[in-house]
Amino acid sequence: MLERIADSIRNNENILEKKEINPIVKFIDKNSFKSERIFSDIGEDSAAIKNNASYILVTTDRIKTEFVENFPFGAGFSSILVGVDDIYCCGGKPIAVSIILSYKDSDVGKKIIEGICEGSQKFQLPIIRGHTKPGSNHYELSSTLIGEIKKENYISALNAKENDDIILAVDFDGKVGRASEYYWDTVTFKSTTTLLQIRESMNLIAEKHLANSSKDISNGGIFGTLLQLIKYSNMGANVNINNIHIPEALIKQNYNLNKYIQMYLTTSYILTASKYNSTKILNIFSKFGLYSNIIGKIIKGNQLKINNGKESLQVISY
Repeated sequence: MLERIADSIRNNENILEKKEINPIVKFIDKNSFKSERIFSDIGEDSAAIKNNASYILVTTDRIKTEFVENFPFGAGFSSILVGVDDIYCCGGKPIAVSIILSYKDSDVGKKIIEGICEGSQKFQLPIIRGHTKPGSNHYELSSTLIGEIKKENYISALNAKENDDIILAVDFDGKVGRASEYYWDTVTFKSTTTLLQIRESMNLIAEKHLANSSKDISNGGIFGTLLQLIKYSNMGANVNINNIHIPEALIKQNYNLNKYIQMYLTTSYILTASKYNSTKILNIFSKFGLYSNIIGKIIKGNQLKINNGKESLQVISY
């Protein structure tokens, strides 16, 4: 079982894609202009720009062309969704969005724009800027979300500490998305009020200064997200796979752990925190309707390990 899970992590295409961009990120980080106004940037889900007593938060994402072509409405909606939890996971609140859109077919373009507007309404985010090119020879869709947070409340993705508990929080009230069997949809069928209330859990954790680091689950799945966090924190992680629980709706559809850990889990977060604060975080998530538990520990060394309570296996070293 351990070896099968390890192979799944090592061969996950979305994790490998992240690895391919590392040299590009390093080059940009080394050669681009630096400013004292930037508090945190490379490696964060949301970069933070100093603004008196607060930080301006910025995150950018691109939607895959295949997704845009096959599910234009869903792609438009996702262009809003993907950035929302990038802002919330560091404790902030999104306040506006900018969109870049190119499309070939006008009917497809209309569906994309309808999806964008649906996401805007769902998360109460005004679309304030963008660039649109109808009649293009290709499809392109990307978004930039702007948010804000008080300086003292910002949760970094780069601040995991040795012996931190690793906490996984997931909205179990979901369904498999139409676009992919690896998409856990916890958003499209819920009201704006419910969605924003759930995300207030991260705002409260930030205000109480309980977490050392956090990231939302990306398309790299649970382990792809954790790998990014520990790499940028220059730490390692040891995860007990028995502590990763699967939503009942997926169990009924014969999803196993190997498949579950590859899913893009909307409304889900990985946090690290001291043992003293972990219980407080778990209680907050429970009150806001998220299932959460401790799945492992932050350790020394640049490595990801998994265990089953008896045996341990090194998955990746970096």
